[in-house]
Amino acid sequence: MMESWIWIILVVMPGTLSAYSVTFETPNVCAVRGSSVEFRCSYNYTAAETVLKTEWSKGELKDGKWTRIELSKLILYENRTQYIGDQLHDCSLAIHDLQDNDTGYYYFRFDTERYGWRSKKSVYLYFTDLKARVNPNPVRRGDNVILECGTSCQLSTAVWFKDGHPVAKPEFQAQTEDAGKYSCAVKGQESVQSDPVALDVQSPPLNVSVELSQSGQLSEGSSVNLTCSSVANPAADNYTWYKSTGSPSSSSQLLQVGSGQVLSIPSVEASHTGLYLCQARNRLGENNSTKVLLTVDSSDIQRVILLVGIGVKVVIILLLPLVIVWIWRRCLKSAVDEEEHSHDYENISTQPAGQKNRVTQREMPA
Repeated sequence: MMESWIWIILVVMPGTLSAYSVTFETPNVCAVRGSSVEFRCSYNYTAAETVLKTEWSKGELKDGKWTRIELSKLILYENRTQYIGDQLHDCSLAIHDLQDNDTGYYYFRFDTERYGWRSKKSVYLYFTDLKARVNPNPVRRGDNVILECGTSCQLSTAVWFKDGHPVAKPEFQAQTEDAGKYSCAVKGQESVQSDPVALDVQSPPLNVSVELSQSGQLSEGSSVNLTCSSVANPAADNYTWYKSTGSPSSSSQLLQVGSGQVLSIPSVEASHTGLYLCQARNRLGENNSTKVLLTVDSSDIQRVILLVGIGVKVVIILLLPLVIVWIWRRCLKSAVDEEEHSHDYENISTQPAGQKNRVTQREMPA
């Protein structure tokens, strides 16, 4: 009995209890499900003592009574808690892969060879959801966009991702390529991201172009389709076709020749030759394509000339060897004839003069 009284006196002696304390850096901790959290904690005791045991507990209501249960005895926390403090003065605790059941009050206790000290205060853990917001949304191309990561508590710096790729800045001027799905996360815990939100970047028609179903010079009577395409959000809903007979760089007057995304000419004529362009429009604006040249061959003369030219070349190629052979034979024959004539003259000139005279006399009439 006397020993018990002595122990009580020692406990209540001024300056004895003041040496024992547990301090939580953040009594209320807000975290995101699936992430990790740290309870920063410190504790003190008299210098003559040595800490033999440290333990974190969670408060639960059992049978109507508030009870502290050691985390080491709860299967729910198996392999998810990590004591990152020491047995001197640091009592910090980390909990990984946070789950809904982790919400609640947490306490710390340490034992020396003389006393066991439990914290009267606690750390309260609760969860928040990350909600990504894009402001404004939808946005027009060229307007400023601000990304906001909404939570029910104050978290550290938020980081952003677009279609899974990091975003450099949470504020920017929207361009067409910025359209996509954005999500946010807490810096250092990027593996846990918010549900994505889509950014809709709207713009008038861009990159308007015209494609011809047939390229090159067209023959009269053939058909051709001119198709207009563009990049627009919302999609272009109005197309107008214009024709100009000037050069691609001229500013001559344009004549409207049709409407719709496809300009169809079932039977082209010489009058269809010229420069064509398409104007695409949506509710945000309009843009023109570059001019495209459509050329129609007005007659078959050029084709006939081309065919005749080809035929002449073929004939020349085929007849040239014959001509060469014929010329060669002519030359050869001329050389032979010349040789024969030259031989006859020599034979005649060698006859005796008297014989020549006799022949002449027989030829005289009687």
